[in-house]
Amino acid sequence: MTESTFVNKNNTKSNTASSDIVRGHLEALRSAMKQRGLDAYYVPTADYHLSEYTGDHFKFRSWLSGFTGSAGTLAVTADRAGLWTDGRYFLQAEDQLAGTGIDLYKMQQPGVPSIEEFFLSSLPEGSRVGVDGRTISAVAGEKMAESLKEKNIALIPDADLAGIIWTDRPALSAEKIRLYEEKYAGKSAFSKLEEIREEMRKHQADFHVITVLDEIAWLFNLRGSDIAYNPVFLSYAVIGETQVHLFTDSRRIEGPALDSLKALGVILHPYEDIYLIAEDPDILQRESRILLSKASVNYRLYTLLKESGFDLIDKKDPAIYLKAVKNETEIHNTLKAHLRDGLIMTRFMKWLKNNVQSGDLTEAGAASCLDHLRLSAENNLGLSFETISGYGPHGAIVHYAVTPETDIPLEPRGLYLVDSGGHYLEGTTDITRTYALGPLTQEEKEHFALVLRCMLNLMYAVFPEGVCCHNLDVLARTPLWEHGLDFLHGTGHGVGHLLNVHEGPNSFYWKLREGAEPVPLAPGMITTDEPGVYITGKHGIRLENELLCREKESTAYGKFLHFEALTLAPIDLDAVDPALLTDLDRRRLNSYHRRVYETLSPYLTDEEKEWLKKYTREI
Repeated sequence: MTESTFVNKNNTKSNTASSDIVRGHLEALRSAMKQRGLDAYYVPTADYHLSEYTGDHFKFRSWLSGFTGSAGTLAVTADRAGLWTDGRYFLQAEDQLAGTGIDLYKMQQPGVPSIEEFFLSSLPEGSRVGVDGRTISAVAGEKMAESLKEKNIALIPDADLAGIIWTDRPALSAEKIRLYEEKYAGKSAFSKLEEIREEMRKHQADFHVITVLDEIAWLFNLRGSDIAYNPVFLSYAVIGETQVHLFTDSRRIEGPALDSLKALGVILHPYEDIYLIAEDPDILQRESRILLSKASVNYRLYTLLKESGFDLIDKKDPAIYLKAVKNETEIHNTLKAHLRDGLIMTRFMKWLKNNVQSGDLTEAGAASCLDHLRLSAENNLGLSFETISGYGPHGAIVHYAVTPETDIPLEPRGLYLVDSGGHYLEGTTDITRTYALGPLTQEEKEHFALVLRCMLNLMYAVFPEGVCCHNLDVLARTPLWEHGLDFLHGTGHGVGHLLNVHEGPNSFYWKLREGAEPVPLAPGMITTDEPGVYITGKHGIRLENELLCREKESTAYGKFLHFEALTLAPIDLDAVDPALLTDLDRRRLNSYHRRVYETLSPYLTDEEKEWLKKYTREI
C-alpha cells in the first residue's frame, strides 16, 4: 500500500505547537497572495510529473497544512481554507488539521462540495485563483479554468508561491542514476524505443513528450532514488524519429548508465530546460505533431506547447501499456523475488508468534524486525513503501504509519495488520497479512473469514479474454456486500518491475474513476488482490497477494485467462474459523497453502519446516 503518518490526538502539546506553525504558514501564503493580486490559491499534492508520491522538495501542501497523508488538496482564500482527501485519510486528517483553521472536506461523501464549487461559493465575480501549473495535469487545469468561468474567475497557472514563502525548502534530489541491466529488464532500451516509435507512427506523431517518471525509467532501463520507495529519477524525455532527448541533472549519470545513453544517441539537457523546448528549433520543429497525454503532462508544459501552435495529439502514453505487460524475463525474475519475500514473511510470522507473549513487542518494534529481514536479504534495494504496522484499532486506519507518539504494545490477543513490501533486483513485492496474536472475538473471526473469502474469490477467478479489470471487483466484494460491509479503497493495483509499487493501467475497482477507460486484463499483467474490513476503534483486516495474469486454455468459447498467485506466505490459520468458510473456500485455501509449503520448505531449516507445516495444514 502507501505511506502516511498518523499523529496521536492525545498529544495535545504537540498538536498545539503544530497548529500554531500551520497558522503562521497560512498567514505567509495569504500575504504572498495579496502581493500577487490573488484571491485564492490551490495546492495539490504533486511534483512536476504528477507522481503519486513526492520528494521532500515538492511537499508544499504538507508544509502549509500540517497534514502529511500522501493524498490531499489544499484550497485557501483570504478568510477560509479547506483540505480535500479520501476515505483512507479521514481519521488522520481530522487529527492533524485540528486547531489549524483548515476545514476537512471528505471526498466522495454526500453533500461535500468539490474544490471548484468551494471557489465558486467563496469568491466574488472576477476573482483570481493562483496555482503552480507544474503541479496539476493539463486535464485538471483546463477543467478548473472552465468551471471557474461561471463567475468570470481566472485561473493563474504561473503562481509559484512555494518559491517565495518556503524559505527552508529542501533542494531537488540529485541521487545517482543507475543502469538496470537487461538480464533483469528482459528487453533493451533500444527495443523499447522502437516500440514507442511504432506507436508514434500509428498516430502520425513526429515527437512524443514523456513526463511520467516510471515510464522514463522503464524506457531507458535506468533506476534512481529521487523519491522515497520509488526507484525513479527526476526527468523528462522527448522522443523523435531519429533523436532522443533526456532532461535531467546529467552530473549524476556516469559509468554504465552514461555509456548506455551514449550508445542510444541520447542528447542530455538540464532538467528545467524542458520548459524551453517550445522555443528551441533544434528539438521541436514548427508544425510538428506531438504525442502526449493531457492526463499526465503538467498544465504549464502543455500550455506552452499549445500556445506555440504545435499540433498536440492527446493519447495515453504508449509506455503505460508496454510496461504493464511483463516480459518472460521479468516474470521469471519476479518469481524469484516473491520466493525470497515469502521466506522473509514466513520467518517474520514465526518470530511474531513466538515473541508476542513476552509483552515486549510494539508496532514499531515489529515493523523494524520485518524491515531488517527485508533489507538484509540478497539483492534487496530497499522497501517498496513504508511498512504499515497496526495493532487493534490502528489496523482500522488504512494507511497508518506508526510514529513514536502512536506506538503501542502488541498484546497476546486480537488482530495485528502488517502491509509491507520490498524492491529486489528481480522485482517488486507488496503483501499484507493480518495475524491473530491470541484469542479473537466472534466479530473478529467473522470479519476475517469474510475478507479471506473475498481474497480467494478473486485469486481463483477464471474469465474470458477481454474482461476488464473493474468487471472482476464484484468477486472480491460480494461476501462483504452480502453482510452490509465494504471498504473504501480499490481492491488492487498494478505493480511495477523494480518500479513504483502502484502502477497503471490495471487495477481492481468497480467504480471507474472520472475520465478512466476500462482496461482489459492481459497475460503478463501483475495486479494486487487486497480486500479488507475496517471497524473504527476496533480492528482492521486486510489480506493481499500479487496476482499474475496468465492464459489458462482455449475452448469453443474463446481464450480463457486466470491468475497465478505470486505472493507465497501463510494465511494465519489461528484467525480462521473453518465453520465460517464454504467447502469451496476451504479447498481453495488448502490448495494455496500446499503450494506455499511446497515452494518455500526446501529453503527452510527443519525447525522452520515443521512450523510452516503447522500453519499450512489442511483445514
